[in-house]
Amino acid sequence: MKTTFKSISCWLRFIIYSILLIVFLAWIQCWWGLLLIPFIFDAYLTHIIPWGWWRNIKNKSLRSLMSWVDAIVFAAVAVYFVHNYFGQNYVIPSSSLEKSLLTGDYLLVSKMSYGPRDPITPVHMPMTAHTLPLLNCKSYIDSPQLSYHRAPGLGKIEQNDIVVFNYPSGDTVALNMQEADYYSVCYQAGEQIFPIDRKSLNAEDQLAAYEAQYAAGRQYIAFNKAQYGDIVARPVDMRENYVKRCVGLPGQVLQIKNGIVFTDGKRNKQPANVQYCYDVSLKMPIPDYLRREANISSEDCSDMINGDAYHLRMPLTQQAINLLRQRPDIVEDIQPSEPTSGTALYPHNKETGWTANNYGPLWIPKKGKTLQLTLDNIPFYLRPIKVYENNDVKIQDGKIYINGKPSSWYTFKMDYYWMMGDNRDNSADSRFWGFVPEDHIVGKPILIWLSLDKDYGWFDGKVRWSRLFRMVDNIK
Repeated sequence: MKTTFKSISCWLRFIIYSILLIVFLAWIQCWWGLLLIPFIFDAYLTHIIPWGWWRNIKNKSLRSLMSWVDAIVFAAVAVYFVHNYFGQNYVIPSSSLEKSLLTGDYLLVSKMSYGPRDPITPVHMPMTAHTLPLLNCKSYIDSPQLSYHRAPGLGKIEQNDIVVFNYPSGDTVALNMQEADYYSVCYQAGEQIFPIDRKSLNAEDQLAAYEAQYAAGRQYIAFNKAQYGDIVARPVDMRENYVKRCVGLPGQVLQIKNGIVFTDGKRNKQPANVQYCYDVSLKMPIPDYLRREANISSEDCSDMINGDAYHLRMPLTQQAINLLRQRPDIVEDIQPSEPTSGTALYPHNKETGWTANNYGPLWIPKKGKTLQLTLDNIPFYLRPIKVYENNDVKIQDGKIYINGKPSSWYTFKMDYYWMMGDNRDNSADSRFWGFVPEDHIVGKPILIWLSLDKDYGWFDGKVRWSRLFRMVDNIK
């Protein structure tokens, strides 16, 4: 009776685990995983493979060591699948979403919300980014590289969702300047080497001039390793994780007027704690109690104008402005800062005359939609067509060639999104590096499980208790 009961128990466990595996494989649409079923059968029933061979080792110390190895391997495999398909931890590293999400917020990011992406770089160390801590080397092996596939999710990205994604321009990085957009740096360096009056050129000549400047800048950076470091390329899923608010969806026409986002001609809802940059003239440093009351971080006060500690460029909410203006004994004047313009903005290869606060209109590519291509609009869509969708694009004799054929139309293979930070004038976002392709989407932050303020000590307000276990969807 005891043997029969054990046999039934083993069969039940085999059936349950096999069903769970089949359901998981059906969800991610990856049937090669069925090869695991014979191993599950053997582990519970036939025992041909000596799975627990180390338990028979007579040396007690070695047996104890192998038990730890066994547990670590099991945990690593479990973490790999949880991290890839269900969720991960993410900490806000910068102020681009303040004051909605704060630097030091620790987020639980759901990968099931928009559907988990199969690993594009399958051989990598779980729970690490592109670089291994301490060893300072790559955390992944470049080959093999798999094609993009995403399992069905619980929903789709909606307008104003906060989204975690891989940084699109992070495909190429200068290691000594990893926070800077490599392409912007190339264009700006090239502009210093070969200044050109691009406004006087026609569309084709302007593209050629920008291409020459980019090539010159790229060469300059490559020859100045002491300043810029090595230039490395990273696969899609090994690029930096960014978190921004999705303000533009596929197929929409986006425009920014005086800092306000419009999509398809309709004004988008402003985040409750949206910030803009102001030039603030002070009579004295802002006291700590006033900074706390106005929710102004030390980072907010770090950008001095012309090195003058009493003249700062500060990102401020409307609430913070109102509080500062009530203190004429401290604050002398507050004026809106000059918005960013020029080659720092996307696209870097076209003279648009746009600024970060007056940008567009610009159509966001949508999967399956066909766009008529012209020399005037190709700079906006060159990177999606060429880099993200792997086409060879050339412009010659006033014509656009895609994969060697003259092309006046192009049908997009992926959806694209427009991401912006709530710290509008202090955020490296789509205005600077363009569209976010769907294959770069990582997941949706759903919960703040910890929040630490780097400005204060453990017994002086370091833990922001009011933010703990706050749902991100409730932050509008």
